[in-house]
Amino acid sequence: MAANITDVSDTNFQAEVLENDQPVLVDFWAPWCGPCRMVAPALEQIASERDDLRIVKLNTDENQQTAVQYQVLAIPTMILFKNGQEVKRIQGAKPKKAIEADLEPALA
Repeated sequence: MAANITDVSDTNFQAEVLENDQPVLVDFWAPWCGPCRMVAPALEQIASERDDLRIVKLNTDENQQTAVQYQVLAIPTMILFKNGQEVKRIQGAKPKKAIEADLEPALA
């Protein structure tokens, strides 16, 4: 895992994501999820290329409270938060270019 993608949990989600000054993309994933593993390299590339976006991972098996709170019913789901609010939701495994295209309008 790239040093610039950190893990968050139910306990630190508020501080790490909702109270963060910059936009945060949360990757809801689980270790057994094949498509989640396919998305990971693309997210690591995006994280290394962008200073205006923080990317974190939340293991839905270990942090069910947050997954339920945001109604994450399928993984991978990526939710972009700005100023503590959900502004974009991306579901399913997509290539890097598609993820960036989805994120761009919300980050502009």
